[in-house]
Amino acid sequence: MNQDQLVQNTVHFVKKTLLEAEGGHDWFHVERVYNTAKLILKNERADVLVVQLSALLHDISDPKFHDGDETLGPKMTQEFLRGQNTSEDTIDHVVKIIQHMSFKNSLDKNQGAFTSKEMEIVQDADRLDAIGAIGIARAFNYGGFKNRALYDPGMPPNPNMTKEEYKTSNAPTINHFYEKLLLLKDGMHTETGKRIAQERHQFMLEYLEQFYKEWNGRE
Repeated sequence: MNQDQLVQNTVHFVKKTLLEAEGGHDWFHVERVYNTAKLILKNERADVLVVQLSALLHDISDPKFHDGDETLGPKMTQEFLRGQNTSEDTIDHVVKIIQHMSFKNSLDKNQGAFTSKEMEIVQDADRLDAIGAIGIARAFNYGGFKNRALYDPGMPPNPNMTKEEYKTSNAPTINHFYEKLLLLKDGMHTETGKRIAQERHQFMLEYLEQFYKEWNGRE
């Protein structure tokens, strides 16, 4: 099987698997991450196939929708790619990226370090989809999905959470800006990621300023 066919089979598999997914973690999220990863790739030297497969499969089983099970996504990825006769080296690299790329794993000081240029590209692409206009929409969509408050002035954000605190938090959606979204700009790896993140970060700051103005009844 050639690489183009493998990628097309992966697209079909992901679309089918995520058919009923929450709106911020559905096929369209994956497609945006995939397209952004390809954009970043234009200015980076990396294994194109590993980047493509990792971008497509990174949210095949997001732990927050599966009782926090962080093993299911890597297992599904491994089984699917083996069924496509993908090389074991490629499978191993893709699985490692999926295991290590999430924001919550960066909060785990005991997490074994893994990085690669391919992971940096996919991680930047995924994090770019968490900020800016779409990032704001996704945050409130998930907050509504979990029936969380928009904002509670009496519940300040905690930007220094542990991984477990982050996983179990039920804080208002506005807190999420300070606990994750506004922190992502400074964690970008690639020059393309840094450039795009700057604009999207600024948009979120302007949004928050407008939000508080409206919340407090000011002109």
